[in-house]
Amino acid sequence: MVIGIKDGAKLAGIMITSFCAVLVCTLFLNYNMDMASIEGTITAGPARILYDALAMTSKVVCCVTGGCLLATSVVMLFFYIRHYIDTHKKELGILKALGYSNFHVAIHFWVFGLSVFVGAGAGYLGASLMMPRFYETQNAEGMLPDMAVHFHPLLLFCMVAGPALFFAAVAVLYAWRKLRTPALALIRENLWADTKPPKRRVRESDGPFLAELKRSTLRDKKILVFFIILAAFCFSAMTQMSFSMKELSSVMMGAMMLLIGIVLACTALFLAVTTVVRGNARTIAMMRVFGYRERQCSQAILGGYRPAAYVGFAIGTVYQYGLLRIMVDIVFRDMEEVPEYTFDFPMMCISLAFFAVAYELVLYGYSQRIKKISVKEIMLE
Repeated sequence: MVIGIKDGAKLAGIMITSFCAVLVCTLFLNYNMDMASIEGTITAGPARILYDALAMTSKVVCCVTGGCLLATSVVMLFFYIRHYIDTHKKELGILKALGYSNFHVAIHFWVFGLSVFVGAGAGYLGASLMMPRFYETQNAEGMLPDMAVHFHPLLLFCMVAGPALFFAAVAVLYAWRKLRTPALALIRENLWADTKPPKRRVRESDGPFLAELKRSTLRDKKILVFFIILAAFCFSAMTQMSFSMKELSSVMMGAMMLLIGIVLACTALFLAVTTVVRGNARTIAMMRVFGYRERQCSQAILGGYRPAAYVGFAIGTVYQYGLLRIMVDIVFRDMEEVPEYTFDFPMMCISLAFFAVAYELVLYGYSQRIKKISVKEIMLE
């Protein structure tokens, strides 16, 4: 079994997510480790309060950001592996028919861990380049002794090699579990028939065809609802939080959050919408044959995800407000001259307006892409 460059390119979502997670966590953890070396020189007063606040900030950011992005990367990994098996079931079935065991086939899926290695390595490198400036920003008021940037081998392993090994092992185990299907079922493209218990039949609706198609698309692609919500969540939380960081932290932190939020949102949205369109290519082709317009096809296939997007935006708004309240009221409660934080309603409206325009433009772009789906090529597959 060979995983080609085209298949590897589809793992860009995991690479980007790993990059963002490692970039943020490496900055704060490396600073925390270097800051621990000067703890003995700090006794009491404002310097001690700042030290404790910065140490707590590093823990909160790494736990929240790293934890969320780690969970997102695992979900993406499962999605990519399942999609790969689904699109290569005949080849995998032939390998099993030739006598290869499930584990022998699944062991080759360790390659999926390379995407994490590449993304994590790039994130660590980016953090290393940003560290001198980050150190200056953290101690902008000069209340703590100056610190030099030190290299920590253990941190390099935990941020790059460790995640790559973990994801490679998870990929192999998950692929082994999903490949426990008879070779004949794989060859006949009846992939999941023998791996799941029979489900209770859902009563079909007698409503309009387009409305029922929209509902069935959502039912069949539940994981893509998660990615749509994730895209809106990242855009909402990071854009609103980035502007608050100008007063609560620094312009550098605000710019970094804004960039990470936009990149993650675009990645998740691209993955979800592209998969929906490709997965429903035959349905779209048949709809066009029966005279449905491109706009109707787009509304039936993509329109059902619009409510999920705005739900994700609302969750992101609540999340960023709650996180900043925790940082101001708990982490920095003993610090003097910390600006009071209140919910920025105008910024939320601006962020919502930008999100709505960007989301609708993406849907419009993919609706135009639907026009290019060749009915002849789909029918010949």
